[in-house]
Amino acid sequence: MSETLTNERDIELTARRWLLVASGMFAVAWGGNEFTPLLVMYRLDHGFSAVVVDTFLFAYVLGIIPAMLICGPLSDRLGRRPIMLPAPAIAAAGSILIALGPDNAFMLFGGRVLSGIALGIGMAVGGSWVKELSSRDATAKPGAGARRAAMSLTAGFALGAGVAGVLAQWAPWPTHLAYSVHVLICIVAGVGMLSVPETRTATVTSKSKKLLDDLRIPSASHRRFLFVVLPLAPWVFGAASVAYAVLPSLMADALADEPGGGYPVALSAAMAVIALGSGFAIQAVGRRIDTPASARGALVALTLLVVGMAVAAWAASVLTIAAALIAAAVLGCGYGMALVSGLQEVQRIAGPDDLAGLTAVFYSLTYLGFAVPAVLSALTETWPGVVTYPIIFGFGAVMAGICGLVVRSNTSAHLPSA
Repeated sequence: MSETLTNERDIELTARRWLLVASGMFAVAWGGNEFTPLLVMYRLDHGFSAVVVDTFLFAYVLGIIPAMLICGPLSDRLGRRPIMLPAPAIAAAGSILIALGPDNAFMLFGGRVLSGIALGIGMAVGGSWVKELSSRDATAKPGAGARRAAMSLTAGFALGAGVAGVLAQWAPWPTHLAYSVHVLICIVAGVGMLSVPETRTATVTSKSKKLLDDLRIPSASHRRFLFVVLPLAPWVFGAASVAYAVLPSLMADALADEPGGGYPVALSAAMAVIALGSGFAIQAVGRRIDTPASARGALVALTLLVVGMAVAAWAASVLTIAAALIAAAVLGCGYGMALVSGLQEVQRIAGPDDLAGLTAVFYSLTYLGFAVPAVLSALTETWPGVVTYPIIFGFGAVMAGICGLVVRSNTSAHLPSA
């Protein structure tokens, strides 16, 4: 079969094959988040400090951001297939490296960077591919591409964390089995994507252009992006990292004297699944909340984030399982709505020549939020008893509110159709 959409049969096949690309996104997202509930295990059982463990969490951002910023525009230039197809293999390599070095900081760091590279490709290039495939699906409703991409990622994040946490807590080979499962998923997803047709064919003009020209993304300076998307983006994974990295670490210390140490890895996995499951649920109804006429989706997201950070401050004060789970659920809703509404804004702003590029910029901004755990650990260790988690989360609620005011003042301004 031709790799280009040259006839109606190709278009009909394309309408169904977005699921195969979504499975690739699911696989790389699984690999990106399977490590998160195991942070507690590496800290308690393998002798790494809280700051070092949180640095491992952030390490994959060092792979994500360059991969997105380079591979997104590169796929606008050369097509989606040649850039996206290697992503599951890179994700599998990351898991293999982590599994081989549970006590080696350099191997863990390197494996996380590889996981980040794969995820960066999946988010920027896979998300654009799904969007373009969805636009040829007669059954797809407006905004389906953004929702399908966001839900594929969130499902991978949630199941990756949940399965890894359960296996590490109760199954044999806690530092190996979860990563072996992920390698198998990557193989299946990678093979499945081989049959998906190209949606953006490279042209002679695009091949002759300088790559540096492709890395310039004019729509990133669009005022709608600057005043609606930019204030929202870092909260996506800022909220998520609080829900399933920071709070589980606090709970592990608080429950250390309980039977089984409070089953910290399982609790961490449960909080990740609850947060991401809540995000997945709200993304499913995001179409009814979001509107192209205003920033209603972003405002709902930031409102949820204000409440979520306030609840996190309460949970960090009382340190009960119930409070932590409630905080994870509310923060997860904020994460989910922020991700899907941000993507929908981006897809309305971007033109066909810089869709993947602007998507990459958006995701790069969202992943700045993964610096939160390492920064908070450093602050609380530097000024113990002065800078505390309840105070920090309370400050976060105020900052989310300020971002909400910025978005509210531009809710109907600078619309792409205007």
